[in-house]
Amino acid sequence: MEPDNLRYRKLPLNTGSGAIPALGFGTLIPDPIATRNATKAALEAGFRALDTAERYRTEKEVGEAMAEVFSAGEIKREDVFVITKLWNTNHRAERVKPAFEASLKKLQLDYLDLYLIHTPFAFQPGDDQDPRDVSGKVIYDQGVTLLDTWRALEELVKEGKCKAIGLSDISLEKVKEIYDAATIKPAVVHLESHPYLPEWELLDYCRANGIVLQAFAPLGHNSEPNLLEDPIITGIAKRVGKTAAQVALAWAIQRGTALLTTSKNPVRIKENFDVSAIPEDAMREINEGVTSRVRFNSVVETGVPGFIPRAK
Repeated sequence: MEPDNLRYRKLPLNTGSGAIPALGFGTLIPDPIATRNATKAALEAGFRALDTAERYRTEKEVGEAMAEVFSAGEIKREDVFVITKLWNTNHRAERVKPAFEASLKKLQLDYLDLYLIHTPFAFQPGDDQDPRDVSGKVIYDQGVTLLDTWRALEELVKEGKCKAIGLSDISLEKVKEIYDAATIKPAVVHLESHPYLPEWELLDYCRANGIVLQAFAPLGHNSEPNLLEDPIITGIAKRVGKTAAQVALAWAIQRGTALLTTSKNPVRIKENFDVSAIPEDAMREINEGVTSRVRFNSVVETGVPGFIPRAK
């Protein structure tokens, strides 16, 4: 197949910086040096959307990598769509702006393209990002609602340093609740999605309301059952001369979602950007033929991110 522009596709946003690149790079990488190198490699490979979070503890390294790349002059700040997230311990209205400002400072930016509420769960406020009681159970904060937190994010947009706001790791019911009550509507809903978890109902709702669905773990996060060994996906990959990963990423973009892919390996980073369209019959084959249903990250049920190891 001839090269096409699928890798450069952007999805229009209902507020903020115009459009979000469909193909984004996620920075949930445990090692600081690897994070900095991978972020730089991603920008050099062509990625123009970067995702981090207060909870990942990678904002500083992402900021350093961006500063280095921007100072070289080839890529400008306005070329890159930057996303970070408000953590669960900062849901109270008075904690939102300081958390946002701290993230901006670490990222070395004067504005953010998108700020997400990391999960709809409020944890006990404080410096401990993973507050637990003596029996090891998460201590939730009953003193704040998701709408309270959303209102505080709306204020950030009004102040101008935050272009757009959105939700993450959330159910369709909760999205509807916020959308209906919001003065500034969610621009993006960010959650796990891949051929084993297509989230069609949520995608349909987002499409109908001008919200972009952004998928994390679009390749199944190397978990079992391994999405990239699925016979339908490997069969298509063989047929079109692409890797299984490139097929899964093309499927995600062609069905109208944005996505995040993560790697520390520069070769893999380039490969994950080298995405081109797959034929319509291959799209149908995935949509109708892949019937496994697996969620790899239980964060939507607890607010505890499944891919971040707990500090011992």
